[in-house]
Amino acid sequence: MSQTNEKLLTLIRRSPSPFHAVEQLRQRLLAEGYRELREREPWQLAPGGRYLVTRGGTALMAFRVPAGDWRGFLLTASHCDSPTFRVKGTAAGPENYLRLSVEPYGGMIMSSWLDRPLTLAGRGIFRRRGGVESRLIYVDRDLLVIPSVAIHMNREANKHASFDPKADLLPLLGLGEDRDALARLAAESAGAKREDLLALELSLCPREPGFVGGAAGELVVSPRLDDLQCVYGCLEGFLQTREGGNLPVYCVLDHEEVGSATRQGADGTLLREVLERICAALGRRLPEETADSMLLSADNAHAVHPNHPEYADSGHRPRLNGGVVIKHNANRRYATDALAAALAEEICRRSGVPVQNYSNRPDLPGGSTLGSIANTHFSVLTADVGLAQLAMHAACETAGAEDTDHLIRAAAAFYGATLRQGEDGGYDLA
Repeated sequence: MSQTNEKLLTLIRRSPSPFHAVEQLRQRLLAEGYRELREREPWQLAPGGRYLVTRGGTALMAFRVPAGDWRGFLLTASHCDSPTFRVKGTAAGPENYLRLSVEPYGGMIMSSWLDRPLTLAGRGIFRRRGGVESRLIYVDRDLLVIPSVAIHMNREANKHASFDPKADLLPLLGLGEDRDALARLAAESAGAKREDLLALELSLCPREPGFVGGAAGELVVSPRLDDLQCVYGCLEGFLQTREGGNLPVYCVLDHEEVGSATRQGADGTLLREVLERICAALGRRLPEETADSMLLSADNAHAVHPNHPEYADSGHRPRLNGGVVIKHNANRRYATDALAAALAEEICRRSGVPVQNYSNRPDLPGGSTLGSIANTHFSVLTADVGLAQLAMHAACETAGAEDTDHLIRAAAAFYGATLRQGEDGGYDLA
């Protein structure tokens, strides 16, 4: 296994929830010399300084102030959430079964969650002297299962299966009627007392670790590749880059899978507020920096499926290990226009990274992502990019083992560039 894939899978394993993912990123950036800023405090920034800020435990932005002159921002944005089941509490069960009450989060492939070891991750809110505090929760053992109905009782199970979340997808926690078992497990995982637990924000997560597979080790298979593969690739590119003529900003946001309209999402205020505060602390004005700025919205893309190639558009057929994918949509569900696509492709070319293009088959509308949403708050030249993968939104996904390195090199080249707008519709790229 390459060092890149080993580190990617380690990050994913240690990030069973968005709360854990952001804490992993925060710790990595602190170890690299970044100083944490607080939203409630004035910001004092200096040339050559490295900084990070978090919001709500599930969104993070990091940036460096160049030592020399700079204009505009170069940003990447990825998301740390994935489709899952959010826990509402325990559920009364028939006979002697103790189940969890859950609600689907995002557009998942529900069948992929059946009959596999699952557990719980997220955070708890606990009472402390003078107030409350958040603590990470991860029950680090095989804990839950969503049992399917035996084929003998449902002879149509392999024909056009459909699922009723309130009936078919309730995880089995155990036997008995101990309705407090969930709270006790959560408090124990957080190292806190049960009586101090006030609220829980938990999700289900698969227990199987990711792995590198394929006859030649050409595949990476893991939960949450969408979008932790881009989160990791952009982080490494951000940390490895040389200084350019723009101010680099690394963004990880939450709630992309449910529309981003939260205080930690792309449809919230975090992105614009951080950029405004950077400008204010350095004697700049954001509107004057926008023209020389660009955003790469990095979120994985669909590869041609080996069993159903007909689902891919005839002219846009991304393959695993084929390099960075630039995403296009006529109705602007992706923000990429011709100018942004050309700049993204040129940046990849200069770094020796292959480029692919993706567009949905016209009769199969796809999902949206961060780029167009973020542009409603910070209107800037944007390219939606990603890495090709299979089984998007399944409990376990598949991608190319070489493609994370492709994104790292492309992100490093992007962050190290100097972008200057000329005439409207033209840019200088150094």
